[in-house]
Amino acid sequence: MSDNDDFMQDSDQEDYDFEYEDDDDDEAIDVDVENKYYNAKQIKASNPQEAIVEFLGVPPLESEPGDWGFKALKQAIKLEFMLKQYDKAVEHYTEMLGYVKSAVTRNYSEKSINNMLDFVEKRSDDTDAARCTEKFYSRTLESFQNSNNERLWLKTNIKIARLWLERKEYAQVAKKVRELHRVCRREDGTDDPNKGTYSLDIYALEIQMYADTRNNKRLKALYQRALKVKSGVPHPRVMGVIRECGGKMHMSEENWKEAQSDFFESFRNFDEAGSLQRIQVLKYLVLTTMLMKSDINPFDSPETKPYQSDPRISAMTDLVDAYQRDDILKYESILQSNKDALADPFIAENIDEVTWNMRTKAVTKLIAPYTCFTLEFVSKQLKISPREVEDILGFLIVDKQVRGHMDQENGTVKLESSCDAARVQSLQEWAAAIGSLSNTIFSDGEGFKIEEPSFQHSGGAQVTAPIYGDGSKIGATDPAGFRGPGGPGSGRGGMKPRARGGLNRQGLTVK
Repeated sequence: MSDNDDFMQDSDQEDYDFEYEDDDDDEAIDVDVENKYYNAKQIKASNPQEAIVEFLGVPPLESEPGDWGFKALKQAIKLEFMLKQYDKAVEHYTEMLGYVKSAVTRNYSEKSINNMLDFVEKRSDDTDAARCTEKFYSRTLESFQNSNNERLWLKTNIKIARLWLERKEYAQVAKKVRELHRVCRREDGTDDPNKGTYSLDIYALEIQMYADTRNNKRLKALYQRALKVKSGVPHPRVMGVIRECGGKMHMSEENWKEAQSDFFESFRNFDEAGSLQRIQVLKYLVLTTMLMKSDINPFDSPETKPYQSDPRISAMTDLVDAYQRDDILKYESILQSNKDALADPFIAENIDEVTWNMRTKAVTKLIAPYTCFTLEFVSKQLKISPREVEDILGFLIVDKQVRGHMDQENGTVKLESSCDAARVQSLQEWAAAIGSLSNTIFSDGEGFKIEEPSFQHSGGAQVTAPIYGDGSKIGATDPAGFRGPGGPGSGRGGMKPRARGGLNRQGLTVK
């Protein structure tokens, strides 16, 4: 081997040894970090506290902040939050935000932060958890204050507003909503089409706030404005909220048809989003169907049919079935045995209207064959209190749906016969028609006025022709060519045919 060959061999060996020394060290570190991370994941279900320690041991193994440390901190934060170690969770979340600026890409970090905020938002069941969640939002906004990440800023502020809405801090919500609207609108005050999705999120928050505070005037204006936003692609849950609030607004106005349409759209959107709120909205849809007095079963639709046998809405299903069959006893039984299932404030507020309609129909149907009965009789038959029977009959009599008189002191009711009432009404209409005809003939028209014809005497004197009792005139010619008051050829009044005689100029008979 030549000297040159020895030199090249030595040189290659040196380079080889130098390069693989570093690679081995880096690879060993990566393997240790990766093993520690996956070991922690394996025990997080069985021993979450030990898993937290393992996860927090990953970042120190990295020479500089990297993906494994970022992932490990995410896992540790979630476990700490679930174990109600809220202060530690906030501390490590703040540390994780430091990775966003350099260790991970912008899209990955934004997605991770959104997922983390969604995670804590869904688990904010108590006051301490809600307070911790609010700190998460605040730390996020502080971290991105000087960045140009408007998208993350909007999402985080919308989440803060939603948290305040759940806590019924309406003043804070109103202030935050105004701030968000300024960002999502153009200088002329119209919604920016490029931010349509965020605009709908904001409208949903504001509509919920006004629905909770019963400000229907403001709610209606916002609802109509939200439906005009066509540029965004909102999450189905957002449209479900908007439509649900719209349905409640229409219910308060007793616009049952529009309410039914909105509740159906809300149910469809919640169902698409996989939200449990779909069950509650489906109950509202069934309630509205009964208020509309519709014979259409709300579960005939392909979207609602799979939920017909769902035990969570079985009470409402049974109610609508009894309502459409006019089975008052079954309806009352369902109401009494499912008070918990019907405890929703909105249902409780509107079910009384359905019950009133149901009882009114039942009373009307029960008393139809009778002309006299007692309040106690109706009460026992329908299993409702005499006081309610009295209120229903009083309404029916005043509204003229039932003709009769109620003796409240003795608790009896006497009804007028429907046949007599129809006969009296017909006679009244007949008399009114005759009176109208009389007025037309004798007041507005000429009536039976008789004009007396006159003849000119040869001497210049005016002579009036005599008039017979039937109104015919002497000297008149009948259609057959005869003169006189009689019919053709009758010779009425002693008159002769024209060939044999007639009237002279004095109106006397001549032969």
